[in-house]
Amino acid sequence: MPSMWLTDAQKVGVAFCSGGGLAMGNILFVLGLALIIGLPKTVLFFTRRPKLKGTAAFTGGVVLILLRWPLIGFLVELYGIFILFGDFFATMGSFAGNIPVVGPYLQKALNRASQASGGRRNAELPV
Repeated sequence: MPSMWLTDAQKVGVAFCSGGGLAMGNILFVLGLALIIGLPKTVLFFTRRPKLKGTAAFTGGVVLILLRWPLIGFLVELYGIFILFGDFFATMGSFAGNIPVVGPYLQKALNRASQASGGRRNAELPV
């Protein structure tokens, strides 16, 4: 597709929704997590036995993105993130409930997502 037909906003969208942009976002996500909670706790979080399924899905999604299957890779990653961080939805819901106007709706949605992911089955938080 010729780039002269794309607006500047569309060019930015293509750059960040391509495989390279998604891979860069994944790397920055893991690096940011390591900087916030520390490298040893990050390694422990991703290698705990109950979290191995989510870690495998997240890593598999990154590999699929690098193999130029961005949509399927993103969906696999999303599943992995849901498994890895599903325990935090209740915490996010209680925090989001304080946001004016949309807070109660966000709180209900995140609490439902937390219940759908099994509640607090892996209650050991990394920090």
